[in-house]
Amino acid sequence: MKTLVIVSHPYPDNSTAIKSLENASLDISDVTVRNLESLYGNDMSKINVIAEQAACEGKDRIVFMFPIHWFNLTPMLKAYLNAVWAYGWAFGPEGNALKGKEMLVVTTAGATEFTYSSSGLVQSTMQDVLTPMKASALYVGMSYLEPLSFYEAMGASDSKLSEFKTLLINRLMA
Repeated sequence: MKTLVIVSHPYPDNSTAIKSLENASLDISDVTVRNLESLYGNDMSKINVIAEQAACEGKDRIVFMFPIHWFNLTPMLKAYLNAVWAYGWAFGPEGNALKGKEMLVVTTAGATEFTYSSSGLVQSTMQDVLTPMKASALYVGMSYLEPLSFYEAMGASDSKLSEFKTLLINRLMA
């Protein structure tokens, strides 16, 4: 299965978990990794729509890898979706470039899994927080896969990061 991994982290110099997961992805055959901040910095107006759309061509699965940022996507990832998933390309008349592809969300959170529960501080599960990604996938005809969420990622130990990477690699190789 040919996979495109779109990585975004608003503070790449402070990233440990996402950087570790991104590096693990680079070693898997048939996986292409594009890091939005590495390509465009934090300038959302520099997103090369043609290049990003071309990167999706011939892929069976698109993975969005990002830390939960104020219970949402990162700003750059939101800008990417706004620009790249254009009317006429991703949806609308003749807009079926993503139809039939799989979407996998891989996300990290600094908080505990309990924080992301109906009884926790935010009284919302990670599934709730990721509802816009699910809706977006379904809207453009993609299959939305069960997300892979890693909790307590901020300051995670080497053994915890290793566990995260193993789980990711298993999902990407499935």
